[in-house]
Amino acid sequence: MIHSSRARRVLAPAAAALLCGALAACGADDSPAGPGKPSAASAPAVKPTAPPAPTAPATPAAGSPAPTLPPGPGGAAPVLSHGKRDGGKRVALTFDADMTADQDKRAARGERFDNPQLIATLRRLKVPATVFMTGKWAEQYPAQARSIGGDPLFEVANHSYAHHAFSTPCYKLPTVPLKGARADVERAFDAFRRAGVKNTVPYFRFPGGCHNDAVLRAIGPTKATAVQWDVVSGDAFAKQADPVAEAVLSQVKPGSVVVMHCTRSAAPVTEEAIRRIVPGLRAKGYEFVRVSELIAGR
Repeated sequence: MIHSSRARRVLAPAAAALLCGALAACGADDSPAGPGKPSAASAPAVKPTAPPAPTAPATPAAGSPAPTLPPGPGGAAPVLSHGKRDGGKRVALTFDADMTADQDKRAARGERFDNPQLIATLRRLKVPATVFMTGKWAEQYPAQARSIGGDPLFEVANHSYAHHAFSTPCYKLPTVPLKGARADVERAFDAFRRAGVKNTVPYFRFPGGCHNDAVLRAIGPTKATAVQWDVVSGDAFAKQADPVAEAVLSQVKPGSVVVMHCTRSAAPVTEEAIRRIVPGLRAKGYEFVRVSELIAGR
């Protein structure tokens, strides 16, 4: 478990500062072409496919509240970094759909922060996943947010409103004041509701993984479980897929939470890596689950 300290291998050193920048988005493409967007001739075509059902019944049952961990001392938000280490080969792939404070302006100029091919691949391979989404991303791409949140294969969790840090130092990110921490988390959930995202879960991921005891107490009233990770994929700004795949395949343990990204610009090789990671882990006997299923099994 990660609690008050964030200095526990939560970010790959080479990409740590960059990771807190322009990482974003996944889902179907719902905006016009513009400067900086790959043309149809240069980007691989993605054939739309109907989302398949998960390979196993969802846990918890459809329509029931997602499970959370008990609050910590003084009502602090509890923190999960991995599931049970009981030998059960279950692993949760998580994808951060980041959109930082200035990226709406960049999106307006034509820069894209989605990766529909990655989402299509997860659907084709029937891989459940948890997408940690910022509120600004849901506002920028409401159709993608609804698509992901409406697919029973996925669940949408909270990654703050605009990817500001909740404690300092945190890789030079702008900072949310302690007294505004709760409101920031709630503002992101409000953005999901306005976008029509159905399958949201009460989980929160700190931008950069940065947190302390004071901020855990501050966001405690949201009743959200803070979700960290124990496997760093290194996909942010990676140029080759094989090292990303090897990093995941070599680190995963029973109950692991893997942090990855789904943006065609800042994590361009993730989809290719997934095509190696998924069969590789299945060959080792692993079952893919959402974070809610890891928490339900604790």
